[in-house]
Amino acid sequence: MEQSSNLRHRSANKAKNVDRTKILYNDDIKVPKTKLPKSLNNVHSKYPLINDETTQWWICYITITILAFITRLYKIEQPNHVCWDETHFGKMGSWYINHTFFFDVHPPLGKMLIGLSGYLTGYNGTFAFNKPGDSYEDYPILGMRLFCVLLGTLIVPFSYVIVWNLSKSLTSSVLASSLILLDVGMITLSQYILLDPILLFFIISSTLGMAMFRSQSHRPFQSMWWFWLTWTGFFLACAISVKFVGLFVILLVGLYTIYDLWEIFGNLDNSMMTIVKHFLARAMCMIALPIALYVTFFWIHLAVLYKSGNGDGFYSSAFQSTLEGNSLHNASMPRYVAYDAVITVKNHRTGGAYLHSHWHLYPEGVGARQQQVTSYSHKDENNAWKIKKFTDSSKTSSDDTIEFVRNGDLVRLEHVVTERNLHSHQEIAPITKKHFQVTCYGEKGVGDANDVFRIEFENAQIGDRLEAVKTRFKLIHYLMNCALYSHNKQLPKWGFEQLEVTCTPNVYETKNTLWNVEDNRFDRLPNVSIVLYAPSFLEKFIESHAVMFQGNAGLKPKDGEVTSRPWQWPINYRGQFFSGNDFKIYLLGNPIIWWLNLALLLLYILLCMTILIRQRRGCIELETIELENNRFISASIWLFLGWALHYFPFYGMGRILYFHHYFPAAIYSSMLSAVIIDYLLKVVPIMLIQIVPSFRLSNEQTDKQHQQMARFIFHLFYGLLMATLIYSFYLFSPLAYGIVRLPTSSSLDNTSTNQSSFSISNNHSTTQNQPDYDQQSSTSIGSSNEQSMQSLRWMESWEF
Repeated sequence: MEQSSNLRHRSANKAKNVDRTKILYNDDIKVPKTKLPKSLNNVHSKYPLINDETTQWWICYITITILAFITRLYKIEQPNHVCWDETHFGKMGSWYINHTFFFDVHPPLGKMLIGLSGYLTGYNGTFAFNKPGDSYEDYPILGMRLFCVLLGTLIVPFSYVIVWNLSKSLTSSVLASSLILLDVGMITLSQYILLDPILLFFIISSTLGMAMFRSQSHRPFQSMWWFWLTWTGFFLACAISVKFVGLFVILLVGLYTIYDLWEIFGNLDNSMMTIVKHFLARAMCMIALPIALYVTFFWIHLAVLYKSGNGDGFYSSAFQSTLEGNSLHNASMPRYVAYDAVITVKNHRTGGAYLHSHWHLYPEGVGARQQQVTSYSHKDENNAWKIKKFTDSSKTSSDDTIEFVRNGDLVRLEHVVTERNLHSHQEIAPITKKHFQVTCYGEKGVGDANDVFRIEFENAQIGDRLEAVKTRFKLIHYLMNCALYSHNKQLPKWGFEQLEVTCTPNVYETKNTLWNVEDNRFDRLPNVSIVLYAPSFLEKFIESHAVMFQGNAGLKPKDGEVTSRPWQWPINYRGQFFSGNDFKIYLLGNPIIWWLNLALLLLYILLCMTILIRQRRGCIELETIELENNRFISASIWLFLGWALHYFPFYGMGRILYFHHYFPAAIYSSMLSAVIIDYLLKVVPIMLIQIVPSFRLSNEQTDKQHQQMARFIFHLFYGLLMATLIYSFYLFSPLAYGIVRLPTSSSLDNTSTNQSSFSISNNHSTTQNQPDYDQQSSTSIGSSNEQSMQSLRWMESWEF
């Protein structure tokens, strides 16, 4: 009986401890009386919004949304000049309005939407977007900025809803959205004509769809269940249609879907037919629908851009024949190539360039000091060559007989502009040291035996004729038995950063040694229409992706361009200039938020290990703590995976990287930080009540006072954190809204040249920003001046 009495006493104390901790929950979520099941999938479904909680939820949501619009729309029209990559994506939007084809390393949806927003707001696509610093004057480009900032703004309320659906904690939701709201870097990245706010919106929209679909798991196959499933698939397609890094959110949603189906499969109440229905629904909405949308976006892209542009040269001759204004569109030329024809020769690899030469010589110390031969991706008069018989060293043939070039023939190629012959010899190539140098040599078409090449078709019989556009061939040097080879390696500035051409001893190489004739001019032969070579949509779709993948992999930094590595991003090591000189905009994360996120990422791993070890060891937890542990793991694991999937893959990328690539991961990190902080603020006071001896009081009046004190401490720490975040936003907001260089401070400290320049991402060169004070003063702009920001340069690597 004594043992039974002790058990009852411990049970009563346990119930009292639960009551003592209830008041710590400032979001008033009810703790269930029954023990929480181990399954993590349905934790969220036990806490619906009701009554006063609904009012509180909507008040917080509306307040956060209004503040997001205020902070993002503030000074959206300033500066009134081209900032950072607006020079590229604004220009691409103009090309969509003008239907002009171009090459870019990213899928088309983001640029199409930028062009559409400009068209709908009265922009006619005539602004040049030549370089950062160019004034917009009276051009109506504000509509494109407003479109981008609208999508960037919606990230804030969407994050609120995501965290609510994952954690069912109002304090977590408010804190998560506040961390994103008060991050000045997020504001900077949202306010300009860029792909980043569009991409971030689609990534977060996909995550929102996943979270909302998760909340509907108890109502399968109902209308809202289908709506959020379709929503998720739609925005997954949109994310990867803006940039290929959208693949990372597809992986996140895919992992959740596998986990969800595994839970459904493990529920023995579900029949096999029900499981099959769940699988087919997800396959239809999150596989078939995104693929169909992705292909549709490309069809629209290719249908809209039907006019020839400066990106044609990256694509095959057959592809170019479909573009209006291209020399191959509706063109006619001789079907077969004859001797003395003027031709252009294009490398047949994906994104292959034209065989090219110019008057400039190789510099001293780089092989023989003869005329440079390169490959060049754009159409140019220096791409023209005259094909001659190897015995014909004169400029013109005196014989009027037409002879066709055939497989196995020995030929010379004379550069039309400089009248020198394509040539190779046993000098080492400038970059690829295992290959031989290729030059142009001779005068007026007269050279030597090293000008002779044997033409070998890829799949043909000896004696077959060379067909323009269609036939792929190699040019084998007759004396050295090496094959003409086109690289994707860029020459230094002395070669105008064009692509290297060499002669490779490996004549069996086929990727870079195959060429085709694109233009074929010969007046004495009848012409045929080039339309017979036009590719189908599927062929153009496949080629577009091959060119994009190759272009993406080949992105390299230009001289003086400020790049970064992934390890630098979470520590906020260095930002990026959006605007320089007299009106500075500098992309940098809010240091307080970013360093807090980094510290909590490290703490998260320790927390998870502690929880899992205690569960494995069978440690008995208070019901309230067990509830919080399960809710914490259930909510945080997907946010942590979202951060990891959007961060760690960059370590394996060989392409050039920039600071702004981290921002998708930063959003997940901020949402995860909110969940961690909320968990700590709720669990630590409970543990103190149970562990610290002085807190173990039996007097009920003292208990009530203790509960009030615990709740006061909870709100105190939460309020101090929010106040710190708001103050840090106030301090660093000039980075987003403008740092004005006053005339008296123009010579201040003579800091690094990076203060007057900023890097251009992707495969574009660094551009010096032109002074554009726009006759504004610090008073009229209301921005901080340069001197007042010097004290905030907490790291030497920050360049503002």
